[in-house]
Formats: sequence, C-alpha cells, structure tokens
Amino acid sequence: MPARPPTRVARRLRAWPLTAVLLLYPLWWALGLGVLIFFIAAVPMLFALVRHRASGQVVKLPPAFLLWLLFLATVLFGLFTLGADPVGTVPGTAASRLLSYGFRLAGYLTLTVLLIYAGNVDRRELSQEKLVRLLAWLFTVTVAGGLLGMVAPRFEFTAPIELLLPRHVRADGFVQSLVHPTAAQIMNLLGGETPRPGAPWGYTNTWGNNACLLVGWLLVAGFCVAKSRRGKVYAGVTLVVAMAPIVYSLNRGLWIGLGVMAVYVAVRLAMRGRLAALGAIGIAAAAVAVAVVTTPLGDVVTARLEDGKSNGVRMYTTEKAVTGMLESPLIGFGSTRTTIGGRNSIAVGESPDCGRCGNFTVGGNGQLWQLLYAHGILGTATYLGFFVAALWRFRRDATPAGLAASAAIVSSFAAMFWYNALVTPLALTFLAYAVLWRNQQRGIPQ
Repeated sequence: MPARPPTRVARRLRAWPLTAVLLLYPLWWALGLGVLIFFIAAVPMLFALVRHRASGQVVKLPPAFLLWLLFLATVLFGLFTLGADPVGTVPGTAASRLLSYGFRLAGYLTLTVLLIYAGNVDRRELSQEKLVRLLAWLFTVTVAGGLLGMVAPRFEFTAPIELLLPRHVRADGFVQSLVHPTAAQIMNLLGGETPRPGAPWGYTNTWGNNACLLVGWLLVAGFCVAKSRRGKVYAGVTLVVAMAPIVYSLNRGLWIGLGVMAVYVAVRLAMRGRLAALGAIGIAAAAVAVAVVTTPLGDVVTARLEDGKSNGVRMYTTEKAVTGMLESPLIGFGSTRTTIGGRNSIAVGESPDCGRCGNFTVGGNGQLWQLLYAHGILGTATYLGFFVAALWRFRRDATPAGLAASAAIVSSFAAMFWYNALVTPLALTFLAYAVLWRNQQRGIPQ
C-alpha cells in the first residue's frame, strides 16, 4: 500500500510576542526600543500567523476588515501624491517625504498584524482575563511614568539602543523621540516653563491619550476580575494616585476624554437599568470634583483652562488641513506638510530664539486632521467606518471588559480632534477592539 502523506500538525498560536510587548514595556522603554517594540514584535507575530495557517488552521479576520483594507489601500495610493506641494506649504520632493510616509505606512501595517494576532491567539495561552490584567498593568506603568515626570521632570538618559546608532542619526529629532527616554516635556505654559509627564510614551499628548485608553482596564481588573480584596484596594489606590499626574499633565484632551468615557458608560448602564452602577459613577465623579476644589489640583485645572496658548496654533493648522484637503479631496497628499512661516506672516518661521514661531506641521494636531489631509475623504471614511462598524457590531456586549473596550474606542473618537494615533494609541485602541472581538468568539451575546 502507498504510504499515507503526513498529516499537518495543528499549531497552537502562542501569546508570548504580545505578552512580552505589554508586560515588559518599561524594559523596552529603558532600552530605547519603546514604540519600536511594536514593529519588532510584529515580525514573530506575522511568522506565527503564517505557520498557523500553513498547519491547516483558520486565521480569523476582524469584522468589517474590508473597510480597514480599503484604508490601507488609500494610504498606499498616497505614495503617488507625495511630490505635490499644497498652497502655503514648504516645497519639497517625494523623496524628502518618503521617511515620514514610510513610518506611518509601516505603523498601520504593523498594528494590523497586532490586531489579527490578538484576535487569533490561543485562549489557553492568553485568556481574556490575562489580557485585561496586562492592559491594567500598562495603566499602572503610565501612572508611574507620570509621577516620575512630576518629581524629576528633567530625568533622561542615553539608552543602549541609542548608543548603537551613528552620532548623526541619533542626533536627529525624530530618532530622538523614538529611542531617547525622558520623563517629561518642558513646555512654556502657565506663564513659564512647565513640566508635563511623558514617560514611558515619549510625548505628553501620547501619555494623556494612552492614560485615557487604559484607565478602564484598571477598573475591570481591580473590581471585576480580581477575586481578592487586595486587588480592589490596589485599583482604588492607583486611581487616587493617578489623579495627580492626570491633573498636572495639563492635558485638557485627557480630561475631556475621561468625561466622554464616563458619560458613555453611564448611558450604557442606564439603558440596561443598572442604576446602582450608575450611582457609583456619580459618586466617583463627585469625589473627583471635591478633590479638585479642595486641593491645589483645583488651581492647576483653573490655570490650564484659562491658558490658551496652543489654541491659536491648533486652529491655524486645522484650517490648513481642511483647506488643503480640498485640493486633493479623495486620497489626500499621502503625508503631512510644513507650513510656510507662521500664523501672522509667511516670513515668521522657526529660529534658534523661537523654535515654535512657525513652520507648523499640517496634520500634526489630531488624527482626524491628519486623515483628512494625508488620506482624504476616502481614507477618513474607511478609517472611521472600521471602528464605527465595530461599535455597532458589538453594541450588545455589556460585560465589564466589553464596556471598557467600547468606551476606549469612543474616547479615541474624541481624542482624534487633538491627538495623533500612531503608534501606541492606535495599538491600544486595536487591543480594545480585540477584546470585543474575542468576547464575540467566546459566544458572549452580541
């Protein structure tokens, strides 16, 4: 009899690439890998998915994935518009813009792999509860980084990866933002130099965005997943401690995002008759209000709300993004551009004495404006449509993890008016999407 062909052995999709990224993120930051670890981890993730498929297993794709593929296609087509010089921007060539374009394209592709991997990883390797705890751990890391930025705002060091780079490469500002660990950004706010927490996410705006995306996971891990009283106490203490860096970050976008999330969860709970939980949210909000009024935090909040130094620049770059989009409405210009001069005159630009006087980045003040400018109406519609479709698809998921995940996605909609999403904010948004998707696969009613 002829020999039977060998049967392919089903391979279990291991969780270690994803676990290593989340659990060891402080280490990656200290090594100078930080954001880059997502690009590095995508390689074994992609390899594992290919082997998983080759072993006869099905690689599932997230709901409405066609919309995301259309978005990626729009980003790819943007390569052909890199050479265009929109009105009012610094002239350049497609080659001069290729680096920033390539970074964004690689970021979107990398995080696509992350999403697919998180949705397919074996539950015996990574349970839903473990994923929630890992995300809650990242919130703790974010709070610790915020405290570091408060007490030692000028703390920084040369990372090992940074030392390996040629001197002229590591001196580049963009490279510095990727590989040079710092505790905070020092900005001219409230009448003088003001430190704003950034560790371990690099930029203070990214710190605020990620804090908003992660806070719900601490609540779920501490009050819903944890079995012991110790876990609840830990979550409560962490939330109280987190108030200090959240306020002292002067991050109005973070404050608005937290409010949006609270209102969203309150409405979802009220619709299901969960009045006790709704009352708990009200009590927590009242406690925060009392703390702000009765402590020095209130003075910081008031001063920040009255200080609007960034408002003029934001309005200027937003107007440039919208009017520029009208020049290439379908697929945009492929990447950002730099304005000629500043708000008041094309002759006013950056100088050694005033590094923020002009030459602003169009599309650098919010994901929505970057989408419209760099990828046009088609890219914006498919990007937003992908997440809107997810919220609709998983709208009946009222589990604690499901509420935290959908609230994170909703907060990302608010954040896109002032924060850019690549790399880590979009990664955390995709992981929230993965939690909802994994809930559906477990048979939780949708």
